[in-house]
Amino acid sequence: MPSGSSYRPGDVLRSMSGKTIEVLNTDAEGRILLSDALHYAKRYKPSLVVDVATLTGAAMVALGNKASAIFANDSELESNIRAWGEESGDYVWPLPLWEEYEADIKGTFGDWANVGKGKLAGAIAGAVFLKQFIGEHSWLHIDMAPRMTAAEGEHLAKGATGAPVRLLLKILERYT
Repeated sequence: MPSGSSYRPGDVLRSMSGKTIEVLNTDAEGRILLSDALHYAKRYKPSLVVDVATLTGAAMVALGNKASAIFANDSELESNIRAWGEESGDYVWPLPLWEEYEADIKGTFGDWANVGKGKLAGAIAGAVFLKQFIGEHSWLHIDMAPRMTAAEGEHLAKGATGAPVRLLLKILERYT
């Protein structure tokens, strides 16, 4: 703990939305911050909310280092994002947000737990957690952890790839 006021496993935090978050893993702090950011974004009544994060190593396990994981609460948006990813060279692949996964992040002492209760479907658990804070707004979550650094054979310098900047530009150009 960096200080005595740091949160600890077992703490229950109240989010900006009023929902409570049970901290099961202090290494999953990014999704706690994103939960408030997503709730805050709704104040501006956007037509689309997009968040990009290196949220989970589980996305890397699922997809390797060739594509980012995407989660969308709209099937047409998901289809468009996949096509725009192909066009831009920032490949993405969708993973589900089925409500059956919500049971995995239901809190015991809070509304939601910040990680799934098991070791399976970690990328999905992270995205399903975030979904609880966006409501019905059109939303796209890009877990770009698999693309954060160049893959062998890509003819790129070692280090950050800039993914998914080209895809984000396509979204700005094409989303209506």
